[in-house]
Amino acid sequence: MSFWHSMSWKTEGIQVAAPVQWRQLDGLVSVLWEAESQAGASGYYLADDPRIMFFFNDVSSNVRISNRNDDFTRNSRSMARAVYVPAGVPMWTSSKSAHRFSHLNLHLHKDRALRYLMPSVGSSAAQTAIRRPVELQDVSAIEALAKLLADEIRNPSKHAVYAESLVGSIVAGLLDIPAETSEKAAGRLTQAQMNKLQSHIEKRGDYRMTIADMAATVDLSESWFASVFKQTTGKSPLQWQLSKRIDQAKQLLAEGDLPVATIAAQLGFSDQAHLTRVFRQIAGETPAAWRKLQQG
Repeated sequence: MSFWHSMSWKTEGIQVAAPVQWRQLDGLVSVLWEAESQAGASGYYLADDPRIMFFFNDVSSNVRISNRNDDFTRNSRSMARAVYVPAGVPMWTSSKSAHRFSHLNLHLHKDRALRYLMPSVGSSAAQTAIRRPVELQDVSAIEALAKLLADEIRNPSKHAVYAESLVGSIVAGLLDIPAETSEKAAGRLTQAQMNKLQSHIEKRGDYRMTIADMAATVDLSESWFASVFKQTTGKSPLQWQLSKRIDQAKQLLAEGDLPVATIAAQLGFSDQAHLTRVFRQIAGETPAAWRKLQQG
């Protein structure tokens, strides 16, 4: 994904102390800054996409930040070592005293951030995480990653996937991603998730959804959904859908006189023979024999 960040900013009393170094990646822009700040320096920043600021030195005693500009003194707080700023969230800064700082700016296209998180945590949790700001003073979990990424920006030596994986790990280590639910820890779907899946699949009528579609319906990653679905239902997603289609076929057979071929077409089977084969495997009888038994 070709991406270059869009950002409005204005600073006073801050100047670059070394050439800015950057690297453009897949949906990411990594920028390494060395700067000097005067006492009373100020800044304003607003980006269209999410971004991460990581400071290699502790500036909490020198820099105050706020997301409001109406009463900076009352609404400000110390700048943390690592800050995640969601898209569209403004930031004002003010420096108490002169100091020099080094920091890494990671600009993330929101779709790229979602694409990284969703396979592991699901759509809902990923959407929630990228909208929630984070400020972290204890950066021990991601400091080594940030230093490795800075080295790769200064002297690129590996394929871009290496730098991208470092960014991904920093994102995962910094963002406030909800902890696993008790149901997930137990390896099963919740009843609410099963109800949602059942309702959605009934609206389709043919009970033919891919695992990816089923996982997206209940806001889970495909890999996690596939691993817990059988523990929840006792069937694989394909077996479960087939059994639901046969249940629907039974209802149509019992309630009316539709030809078996028509029922097969209505429920998405390739032909009458396909329905008959699956029906016999699950119900133990052919559709015609089952209907006769019900009528008898």
